[in-house]
Amino acid sequence: MRPVSEDELSEMLRGAGGGPFRLRGGGTRAIGRMAGEVLDCSGLGGVRLYEPGALTLVVGAGTALAEVEVLLAAERQRLAFEVPDLRGLLGRAGVSTMGGVVAANASGPRRVQSGACRDSLLGVRFVDGAGMAIRNGGRVMKNVTGYDLVKLMAGSRGRLGVLTEVSLRVQAMPEVEVTLVGARAAGAGLAALRGALQSPFDVSGAAFDRGRALIRVEGMEGSVRYRAQELRRRLGGDWALCEGAESAAIWAGVRDVAALVGSLGSIWRLVVTPTAAEGIVARLGGGTAVIDWGGGLLWLETPPGQAEAVRAAVAGQGHATLMRPAPGDEDVPALPPEPPGLVALSDALRARFDPRQLFAA
Repeated sequence: MRPVSEDELSEMLRGAGGGPFRLRGGGTRAIGRMAGEVLDCSGLGGVRLYEPGALTLVVGAGTALAEVEVLLAAERQRLAFEVPDLRGLLGRAGVSTMGGVVAANASGPRRVQSGACRDSLLGVRFVDGAGMAIRNGGRVMKNVTGYDLVKLMAGSRGRLGVLTEVSLRVQAMPEVEVTLVGARAAGAGLAALRGALQSPFDVSGAAFDRGRALIRVEGMEGSVRYRAQELRRRLGGDWALCEGAESAAIWAGVRDVAALVGSLGSIWRLVVTPTAAEGIVARLGGGTAVIDWGGGLLWLETPPGQAEAVRAAVAGQGHATLMRPAPGDEDVPALPPEPPGLVALSDALRARFDPRQLFAA
């Protein structure tokens, strides 16, 4: 099934005899093993509205991310949340779509400054399991009272409905970006990242990757030079300064988890309390890890058979998602188990929006 309009999608879902369907945009972000017929959403594309002066973009959910990035770059604008490209990490070859980005709430290093994908969403349109088209939010920078379906759909991974259109706030590209690079042990590096994030200097990236603490500052040139100088003074020690394309390449590597591309083990994504990051990595063997968001996001590789250990290590500190299983871990659930209260809430929402259970969990 490949609808090319919202009306066609609604008709398909109203007439569906049963499910589940597996929603697919470009196939670059799906995780876990899902059964069912593929519902290809890539035909629901197209730029509907772009107003650079209002920092507003409205696109069909099937629109390629690359198309959006080219469009924005022509006006020296960008998506604030720095979308990760995980095709290398996950071994995929598809084309990322905006619907998939929103459904996964895909957010990169700049989340520490600009928030996640859901924080840039102004509105959504989607079709629920009854075939009803629903609109929530709008095309301006304010929302309405009632259910905040805009935030609910971000990260829902297609379990509540099929996104057909997304409205986003965009931002201007900075004049300058620089990155402070310091060779550090993990503990000292993470302490430096926390110090930078707690400073008044508006850091837009704070990561630890391959033995280096990385701190990014963006904006007008004079402001960036001052903030970088003050950070170096406050944090102490030796910090190299990378600029322009060199700085951008560093953060592309962090964003796309380049350090783990080609690894053979299972790949885990852990969202945790930043102060717990070092201990969690050590408890799980201290192997290669990419640490972003000042310690709040961990990417790590483990041998197969470590799922219980990984989820035990983050218990009470966050949650762990199996992004790519190694042979032997194929039957491990990708998403972490939910507490009973959240299960009840999730079930109630799915009963409301997908009463026939058309969409794969």
